[in-house]
Amino acid sequence: MITRIADLPDNRSFFLFGPRQTGKSSLIRFVFGDDGWTLNLLHGEEYARYAKHPAQYRLDAAEKIRTLNTRRFILDEVQRIPELLNEVHALMEEYPDRQFILLGSSARKLKRGGANLLAGRAVQRLLFPFTVAELGEHFNLDDALRFGTLPPLLGQSAVEKQDTLMAYTQTYLREEIQMEGLVRNLGGFYRFLEMAAAAVGELLNFSNIARECRLPIRTVQSYYEILEDTLIGFRLLPWLKSGRKRLVAHPKFYFFDTGVTNAINRRLAAPPDPRLAGRLFEQFIVLELHRHLHYGRSETRIFFWRTNTGSEVDLVLERHGELIGAFEIKSATEVSGNDFSGLRSFRNDNPTVPVAVVYRGSQAYRISDDIRVIPWAMFLDEACQGIFLAGS
Repeated sequence: MITRIADLPDNRSFFLFGPRQTGKSSLIRFVFGDDGWTLNLLHGEEYARYAKHPAQYRLDAAEKIRTLNTRRFILDEVQRIPELLNEVHALMEEYPDRQFILLGSSARKLKRGGANLLAGRAVQRLLFPFTVAELGEHFNLDDALRFGTLPPLLGQSAVEKQDTLMAYTQTYLREEIQMEGLVRNLGGFYRFLEMAAAAVGELLNFSNIARECRLPIRTVQSYYEILEDTLIGFRLLPWLKSGRKRLVAHPKFYFFDTGVTNAINRRLAAPPDPRLAGRLFEQFIVLELHRHLHYGRSETRIFFWRTNTGSEVDLVLERHGELIGAFEIKSATEVSGNDFSGLRSFRNDNPTVPVAVVYRGSQAYRISDDIRVIPWAMFLDEACQGIFLAGS
């Protein structure tokens, strides 16, 4: 069992959300063992029992407390029956010393359906695919760029990884979205999914995507919202001093795993070419930082920076309204003068913010007093230690 860095409460009730196959159930078993009553709503008979009569869950749980003094209750795939959260709420009020652990692969039905999110009685945690730190000696960068780091892939051969990822994208992704009940035009959604994967890390232009997919713009926007709500991906916003402008500027979008991106793009059979490798390396760095920010419950946020003339920096970090770092991400093992142009433009507007190029080389050095060049592993170590040590 790979030790996960997700920090789960020992006694307090909590939600644990994450895409399927990120290891939520395995993590709960590893941390808490068999201590408690586990109910998995993917199981047909259990789903049928409580979907028809949600109040039965409260009666069954109360009976286990009375007869077995059960202290921990685990509900897996809780989004399948949102009404059960009302029963959990009632149990919390009647038995405040019990712990309720609520797992889900999608928070969409809960949040958008007005479900009872327990009024602050349960904190929320997210779980992602493995990080570099979690994999340790099992981590290989080329492998991660091609296949990603979903837990089921650990120890599989290249052919097995291809099969697993293709099954994941062809069945789970489509089924998960279809279960939301908002996608009626499945053909249009499949076209959108391929376009979204092909455009990972690019500025989102809803009009262009809608035209290519032969869909209304509002439909494309709603599909992106679904991918975000089901934790399949997230938007990276551009940094602007005006929060209102930031919301209307073109964002970028990243799928939650590089292997899933490649599977949708049908690019698993061979290592990525240099152009694609560069985009995947950028996605990999962004994903690593995104995961650690959530695990560290940090108030630091990530953006990208771009001027109206096209100068761009891949990643900027902001904390409490102030920029604290800017990073250009390069997949090459050597960097040249052109690789610093975006940072120099950024530095003109932000002369006191530390800047660096993150690359696949092995040596750290400075090209001037202003710009560092950092190997990617060193960057992640520094960034992630800063996240957890600062706690803010």
